[in-house]
Amino acid sequence: MLIKESHADVQTTANGKTTSMRIFLFHPTIPGYPNARFPGVVLFSEIYQVTGPVARFARQIAGQGYIIAAPSSYHDFTGPEPLAYDVPGTDQGNKWKITKTLESYDEDVTQTVSYLLSLPTCTGRLGATGMCLGGHLALRAALHPKISSTVCYFATDVHARTLGPNSGANTSSTAPPDSNHTLDLLSRITGEVSMIFGIKDTHVPDAGRDLIRQKLREAGVVFSFHEFAWAQHAFIRDELSKGRYDPAITKVCFEVLLEQFGRVLKTELGDGDGKKQEVEHVC
Repeated sequence: MLIKESHADVQTTANGKTTSMRIFLFHPTIPGYPNARFPGVVLFSEIYQVTGPVARFARQIAGQGYIIAAPSSYHDFTGPEPLAYDVPGTDQGNKWKITKTLESYDEDVTQTVSYLLSLPTCTGRLGATGMCLGGHLALRAALHPKISSTVCYFATDVHARTLGPNSGANTSSTAPPDSNHTLDLLSRITGEVSMIFGIKDTHVPDAGRDLIRQKLREAGVVFSFHEFAWAQHAFIRDELSKGRYDPAITKVCFEVLLEQFGRVLKTELGDGDGKKQEVEHVC
Protein backbone atom coordinates (compact mmCIF):
# COMPACT_ATOMS: atom_id res chain seq x y z
CA MET A 1 0.00 0.00 0.00
CA LEU A 2 0.97 3.58 -0.54
CA ILE A 3 0.44 6.30 2.08
CA LYS A 4 -1.00 9.77 1.65
CA GLU A 5 -0.13 12.25 4.40
CA SER A 6 -2.16 15.32 5.31
CA HIS A 7 -3.56 17.08 8.34
CA ALA A 8 -6.80 18.56 9.60
CA ASP A 9 -7.39 21.26 12.20
CA VAL A 10 -10.43 20.63 14.39
CA GLN A 11 -11.95 22.65 17.23
CA THR A 12 -11.91 21.29 20.76
CA THR A 13 -13.69 22.76 23.77
CA ALA A 14 -12.83 21.81 27.34
CA ASN A 15 -12.87 23.67 30.64
CA GLY A 16 -14.59 26.60 28.95
CA LYS A 17 -11.76 27.06 26.46
CA THR A 18 -11.87 26.44 22.70
CA THR A 19 -8.64 25.66 20.85
CA SER A 20 -7.60 24.27 17.48
CA MET A 21 -6.10 20.77 17.49
CA ARG A 22 -4.12 19.53 14.52
CA ILE A 23 -4.65 15.90 13.57
CA PHE A 24 -1.91 14.40 11.43
CA LEU A 25 -3.38 11.89 8.99
CA PHE A 26 -1.56 8.92 7.47
CA HIS A 27 -3.93 7.32 4.97
CA PRO A 28 -3.30 4.07 3.08
CA THR A 29 -4.16 3.96 -0.60
CA ILE A 30 -4.33 1.07 -3.05
CA PRO A 31 -3.79 2.05 -6.70
CA GLY A 32 -6.77 1.04 -8.78
CA TYR A 33 -9.14 0.88 -5.80
CA PRO A 34 -10.40 4.44 -5.18
CA ASN A 35 -13.30 3.23 -3.03
CA ALA A 36 -11.26 1.14 -0.62
CA ARG A 37 -12.21 1.53 3.04
CA PHE A 38 -10.02 0.94 6.08
CA PRO A 39 -10.30 0.77 9.88
CA GLY A 40 -9.11 3.85 11.77
CA VAL A 41 -6.53 4.07 14.54
CA VAL A 42 -5.95 6.98 16.91
CA LEU A 43 -2.21 7.27 17.56
CA PHE A 44 -1.10 9.23 20.61
CA SER A 45 2.45 10.53 20.84
CA GLU A 46 4.90 10.73 23.68
CA ILE A 47 5.41 14.04 25.53
CA TYR A 48 7.16 15.57 22.49
CA GLN A 49 4.05 15.59 20.24
CA VAL A 50 4.25 14.10 16.72
CA THR A 51 7.98 13.73 16.16
CA GLY A 52 9.90 11.87 13.46
CA PRO A 53 9.81 8.53 15.31
CA VAL A 54 6.06 8.89 15.93
CA ALA A 55 5.44 9.68 12.25
CA ARG A 56 7.50 6.67 11.17
CA PHE A 57 5.51 4.45 13.54
CA ALA A 58 2.31 5.89 12.04
CA ARG A 59 3.48 5.09 8.51
CA GLN A 60 4.31 1.51 9.48
CA ILE A 61 0.79 0.93 10.76
CA ALA A 62 -0.87 2.82 7.90
CA GLY A 63 1.02 0.66 5.42
CA GLN A 64 -0.80 -2.37 6.85
CA GLY A 65 -4.17 -0.91 5.94
CA TYR A 66 -5.21 1.46 8.74
CA ILE A 67 -6.07 5.16 8.65
CA ILE A 68 -3.90 6.73 11.33
CA ALA A 69 -4.99 9.94 13.05
CA ALA A 70 -2.34 11.41 15.34
CA PRO A 71 -3.56 14.42 17.38
CA SER A 72 -1.22 17.11 18.67
CA SER A 73 -1.91 16.80 22.39
CA TYR A 74 -0.54 20.14 23.55
CA HIS A 75 -2.79 22.38 21.46
CA ASP A 76 -3.97 23.93 24.75
CA PHE A 77 -0.56 25.58 25.09
CA THR A 78 1.26 25.66 21.76
CA GLY A 79 1.15 24.81 18.06
CA PRO A 80 1.43 21.35 16.49
CA GLU A 81 5.21 21.45 16.09
CA PRO A 82 7.13 18.72 17.94
CA LEU A 83 9.25 19.44 20.98
CA ALA A 84 12.95 18.67 20.80
CA TYR A 85 14.40 15.52 22.36
CA ASP A 86 16.52 17.58 24.76
CA VAL A 87 16.34 18.79 28.35
CA PRO A 88 14.22 21.92 27.64
CA GLY A 89 11.86 19.91 25.44
CA THR A 90 11.54 17.17 28.03
CA ASP A 91 10.91 19.62 30.85
CA GLN A 92 8.27 21.45 28.82
CA GLY A 93 6.53 18.26 27.78
CA ASN A 94 6.44 16.96 31.35
CA LYS A 95 5.06 20.28 32.59
CA TRP A 96 2.26 20.40 30.02
CA LYS A 97 1.44 16.73 30.64
CA ILE A 98 0.24 17.51 34.15
CA THR A 99 -1.13 20.98 33.37
CA LYS A 100 -3.55 19.76 30.71
CA THR A 101 -6.76 18.49 32.30
CA LEU A 102 -8.25 15.04 31.96
CA GLU A 103 -11.33 16.71 30.49
CA SER A 104 -9.17 18.18 27.72
CA TYR A 105 -7.49 14.83 27.03
CA ASP A 106 -10.93 13.22 26.77
CA GLU A 107 -12.15 15.94 24.42
CA ASP A 108 -9.18 15.18 22.16
CA VAL A 109 -10.32 11.57 21.97
CA THR A 110 -13.90 12.57 21.20
CA GLN A 111 -12.89 14.92 18.39
CA THR A 112 -10.34 12.56 16.85
CA VAL A 113 -12.81 9.67 16.90
CA SER A 114 -15.45 11.91 15.32
CA TYR A 115 -13.01 12.99 12.64
CA LEU A 116 -12.13 9.41 11.71
CA LEU A 117 -15.79 8.42 11.60
CA SER A 118 -16.50 11.36 9.28
CA LEU A 119 -14.16 9.98 6.63
CA PRO A 120 -15.99 8.08 3.87
CA THR A 121 -12.92 5.85 3.57
CA CYS A 122 -13.19 4.64 7.18
CA THR A 123 -15.06 1.42 7.93
CA GLY A 124 -16.14 2.72 11.32
CA ARG A 125 -14.06 0.19 13.25
CA LEU A 126 -11.56 2.03 15.44
CA GLY A 127 -8.50 1.25 17.52
CA ALA A 128 -5.94 3.21 19.52
CA THR A 129 -2.25 2.99 20.26
CA GLY A 130 0.57 5.15 21.59
CA MET A 131 3.77 5.22 23.57
CA CYS A 132 4.79 6.77 26.91
CA LEU A 133 2.23 9.53 27.57
CA GLY A 134 0.53 8.27 24.42
CA GLY A 135 0.35 4.76 25.84
CA HIS A 136 -1.66 6.14 28.74
CA LEU A 137 -3.82 8.22 26.40
CA ALA A 138 -4.48 5.13 24.26
CA LEU A 139 -5.65 3.25 27.37
CA ARG A 140 -7.84 6.21 28.29
CA ALA A 141 -9.17 6.28 24.72
CA ALA A 142 -10.27 2.68 25.23
CA LEU A 143 -12.92 4.08 27.58
CA HIS A 144 -14.64 5.47 24.45
CA PRO A 145 -17.32 3.02 23.25
CA LYS A 146 -16.18 3.23 19.62
CA ILE A 147 -12.64 2.04 20.39
CA SER A 148 -12.59 -1.74 20.16
CA SER A 149 -8.85 -2.54 20.08
CA THR A 150 -6.04 -0.80 21.97
CA VAL A 151 -2.29 -1.44 22.16
CA CYS A 152 -0.38 0.57 24.76
CA TYR A 153 3.40 0.89 24.76
CA PHE A 154 4.96 1.60 28.19
CA ALA A 155 2.04 3.69 29.40
CA THR A 156 3.20 6.17 32.04
CA ASP A 157 1.31 7.69 35.01
CA VAL A 158 -1.46 5.08 34.98
CA HIS A 159 -0.33 3.29 38.14
CA ALA A 160 0.36 6.53 40.04
CA ARG A 161 -2.71 8.51 38.92
CA THR A 162 -0.44 11.39 37.88
CA LEU A 163 -1.82 12.33 34.46
CA GLY A 164 -3.31 15.81 34.48
CA PRO A 165 -3.34 18.15 37.49
CA ASN A 166 -2.71 16.11 40.63
CA SER A 167 -1.60 16.42 44.22
CA GLY A 168 1.03 13.69 43.99
CA ALA A 169 1.39 10.01 43.25
CA ASN A 170 -1.31 7.67 44.54
CA THR A 171 -0.57 3.99 43.95
CA SER A 172 -3.33 2.63 46.18
CA SER A 173 -5.35 -0.28 44.86
CA THR A 174 -8.43 1.52 46.20
CA ALA A 175 -9.85 4.32 44.08
CA PRO A 176 -9.96 7.80 45.62
CA PRO A 177 -13.45 9.29 46.05
CA ASP A 178 -15.00 10.42 42.75
CA SER A 179 -11.82 9.54 40.88
CA ASN A 180 -11.60 10.37 37.19
CA HIS A 181 -8.19 8.72 36.82
CA THR A 182 -7.81 6.10 34.12
CA LEU A 183 -6.86 3.37 36.60
CA ASP A 184 -10.24 3.73 38.32
CA LEU A 185 -12.38 3.74 35.17
CA LEU A 186 -11.17 0.53 33.52
CA SER A 187 -14.54 -1.20 33.90
CA ARG A 188 -15.82 1.12 31.15
CA ILE A 189 -13.59 -0.55 28.56
CA THR A 190 -15.59 -2.72 26.17
CA GLY A 191 -12.84 -3.56 23.66
CA GLU A 192 -9.64 -5.58 23.85
CA VAL A 193 -6.41 -4.17 25.26
CA SER A 194 -2.74 -5.13 25.03
CA MET A 195 -0.29 -3.59 27.51
CA ILE A 196 3.42 -3.67 26.59
CA PHE A 197 6.18 -2.86 29.07
CA GLY A 198 9.90 -3.28 29.55
CA ILE A 199 10.88 -4.73 32.91
CA LYS A 200 13.81 -2.31 33.00
CA ASP A 201 11.48 0.67 32.60
CA THR A 202 12.17 2.99 35.54
CA HIS A 203 9.03 5.03 34.79
CA VAL A 204 6.71 2.09 35.49
CA PRO A 205 8.30 -0.12 38.17
CA ASP A 206 7.38 -3.71 39.01
CA ALA A 207 4.76 -2.72 41.57
CA GLY A 208 3.21 -0.27 39.11
CA ARG A 209 2.88 -2.86 36.39
CA ASP A 210 1.45 -5.33 38.89
CA LEU A 211 -1.16 -2.78 39.96
CA ILE A 212 -2.23 -2.08 36.39
CA ARG A 213 -2.56 -5.79 35.68
CA GLN A 214 -4.53 -6.30 38.89
CA LYS A 215 -6.95 -3.48 38.14
CA LEU A 216 -7.50 -4.65 34.55
CA ARG A 217 -8.34 -8.10 35.84
CA GLU A 218 -10.67 -6.77 38.53
CA ALA A 219 -12.44 -4.62 35.92
CA GLY A 220 -13.10 -7.63 33.71
CA VAL A 221 -11.20 -6.19 30.75
CA VAL A 222 -10.20 -8.55 27.93
CA PHE A 223 -6.46 -7.92 27.88
CA SER A 224 -3.00 -9.25 27.18
CA PHE A 225 0.01 -8.17 29.23
CA HIS A 226 3.51 -8.29 27.77
CA GLU A 227 6.71 -7.66 29.72
CA PHE A 228 10.15 -7.85 28.10
CA ALA A 229 13.09 -8.70 30.33
CA TRP A 230 15.70 -6.30 28.96
CA ALA A 231 13.58 -3.50 27.53
CA GLN A 232 13.82 -0.03 29.01
CA HIS A 233 11.55 2.99 28.66
CA ALA A 234 11.16 4.29 25.08
CA PHE A 235 12.66 1.12 23.62
CA ILE A 236 10.73 1.55 20.35
CA ARG A 237 12.01 5.07 19.67
CA ASP A 238 14.55 4.89 16.86
CA GLU A 239 15.96 8.38 17.39
CA LEU A 240 17.65 9.98 20.41
CA SER A 241 16.51 7.18 22.70
CA LYS A 242 19.58 7.55 24.95
CA GLY A 243 20.76 4.07 24.02
CA ARG A 244 17.46 2.35 24.79
CA TYR A 245 16.22 1.57 21.26
CA ASP A 246 15.82 -2.19 20.81
CA PRO A 247 14.81 -3.02 17.21
CA ALA A 248 14.43 -6.75 17.85
CA ILE A 249 11.92 -6.32 20.68
CA THR A 250 10.26 -3.50 18.73
CA LYS A 251 9.62 -5.96 15.89
CA VAL A 252 8.01 -8.47 18.26
CA CYS A 253 5.77 -5.77 19.72
CA PHE A 254 4.69 -4.63 16.28
CA GLU A 255 3.56 -8.19 15.56
CA VAL A 256 1.48 -8.06 18.76
CA LEU A 257 -0.17 -4.90 17.45
CA LEU A 258 -0.78 -6.33 13.99
CA GLU A 259 -2.28 -9.54 15.36
CA GLN A 260 -4.75 -7.76 17.60
CA PHE A 261 -5.67 -4.99 15.16
CA GLY A 262 -6.02 -7.48 12.32
CA ARG A 263 -8.23 -9.82 14.32
CA VAL A 264 -10.40 -7.17 15.99
CA LEU A 265 -10.54 -4.31 13.49
CA LYS A 266 -10.31 -5.99 10.11
CA THR A 267 -12.25 -9.21 10.66
CA GLU A 268 -16.01 -8.84 10.32
CA LEU A 269 -17.10 -10.77 13.40
CA GLY A 270 -20.63 -9.41 13.73
CA ASP A 271 -22.03 -8.65 17.16
CA GLY A 272 -20.73 -10.65 20.09
CA ASP A 273 -23.14 -12.89 21.98
CA GLY A 274 -21.95 -11.59 25.36
CA LYS A 275 -21.56 -15.10 26.76
CA LYS A 276 -18.70 -15.84 29.13
CA GLN A 277 -16.36 -18.50 27.79
CA GLU A 278 -15.78 -21.48 30.03
CA VAL A 279 -12.28 -22.90 29.57
CA GLU A 280 -12.10 -26.66 30.00
CA HIS A 281 -9.32 -27.83 32.31
CA VAL A 282 -7.72 -30.62 30.28
CA CYS A 283 -4.20 -31.91 29.53
